[in-house]
Amino acid sequence: MHTPRRVRDLGVVVGTLPPGALNAITDVPGVRVGQTTISGGDLNTGVTAILPDGYADGLPAAVAVGNGYGKLVGSTQVDELGVIETPILLTGTLSVFRVADAFLTWLLDRDPNATSLNPIVGETNDGHLSAIRRRPITPAHVHAALDSASPDLPAEGCVGAGTGTAALGFKAGIGTASRTLASLAAGVGTVGALVQSNFSGLLTVLGTPIPAQPLDADGNSCMIVVATDLPLDARQLGRLARRAIFALARVGSDYSPGGGDYAIAFTTNRTPGFADRDLRGPFQAVTESVEEALLNSLTMARTTTGHGGNSARAVPHDLIIERLRSAGVLR
Repeated sequence: MHTPRRVRDLGVVVGTLPPGALNAITDVPGVRVGQTTISGGDLNTGVTAILPDGYADGLPAAVAVGNGYGKLVGSTQVDELGVIETPILLTGTLSVFRVADAFLTWLLDRDPNATSLNPIVGETNDGHLSAIRRRPITPAHVHAALDSASPDLPAEGCVGAGTGTAALGFKAGIGTASRTLASLAAGVGTVGALVQSNFSGLLTVLGTPIPAQPLDADGNSCMIVVATDLPLDARQLGRLARRAIFALARVGSDYSPGGGDYAIAFTTNRTPGFADRDLRGPFQAVTESVEEALLNSLTMARTTTGHGGNSARAVPHDLIIERLRSAGVLR
């Protein structure tokens, strides 16, 4: 029986910075995550919601695009103004617009005076395992994900927006991780990441290739959400978001031209005052967090058979351990 386990529980330690208490995006104070999962038969999809406290007043933010073959609703206004004014939602490709509409209803219900809102909704294509043309996401699914948001450790693997996704030849899904930083000029801070993995390439763990049979899947994309409480401005958050996309290479992404690689980074700290010369630590924190989140999205997933009998198998944990030991990486 395959038991999902986080990659750190397998003895695989990514990088040198310490993780937060949960090793999750919710280690950033004021950040919550909620998810709704549709699983079974031809439908394997869902919604993942990231809710930072204070979003309604605008939080500094930036978007980075590695490959733009995707749909990220609301991204141009984030680029223009350098803030987010709503939570961030993730789902399957053809459900983006239904999710955005239901999301807007949820936002309007909470702000009776609003005449302009910028809901942010990202996606990857889960059509290999889910009947994507059915667009099964309803307002109830969207509202449940938002209303259930919690500061606890988010579920990973085959949940929420990652229910039907696959990456690097194996079943993937949602993953998260974090890093803490001390002795910074601006004080102690946390960087956390949550990913929706759905991209091609050769799985690589701590520099060691893990072979897999290629999947005949439509999706070759990844959505990355980075949160921090460091006092960064929008330009500096853009630099963090770009490093988040760079981190895809650390796990073996081939950056396929048929996919969309997006990162959105925000801070819950509205008091900018961080010098660019001090960004080395945050850069390391974001690349380590994203790398570990991507690996968690795989090791926490279960083998799934879905639409049309298509399947994606979970990466065997013993295969990872064997390969790392053979490479002298893992004792």
